[in-house]
Amino acid sequence: MKLADLSAEALETIKTWRFDRMIEKHEGPESWWSFFEWSDLELLELDDRTVLLPVEQERHPNISVVCGYASPDESSLTLFLKDTSLAEYFSSDDEMFWAGFLAICERLPGTDVYVAVVYHEWFMVQNAEPGGGDRASH
Repeated sequence: MKLADLSAEALETIKTWRFDRMIEKHEGPESWWSFFEWSDLELLELDDRTVLLPVEQERHPNISVVCGYASPDESSLTLFLKDTSLAEYFSSDDEMFWAGFLAICERLPGTDVYVAVVYHEWFMVQNAEPGGGDRASH
């Protein structure tokens, strides 16, 4: 699905939404309107769901889901993401420090599209599973 496939009403609704963002120590509420105005946005297919993130379209091929959780009623989605768009600038040994992102998304009413309401950097930590196994965080 593409943004152009959404109704004009759905697009206007998204533009009224705000989201919390913390990237490179820059934080604060952001307006989806400004991202539509100044960024090359497009929907992504992540974890078998259609998602809108405040990320330039050129980065999309480098984004993968580490793990994702939908609420029981499918009204919200939490995604732990890995974005390797900046891999050329960093050592792979330090990937856990620069490639992780957290997105909390709400479902756009009347659609199957999830829109980020929180988008933060995330240190890709790996915790041991009970019984000795590791949870995937690569």
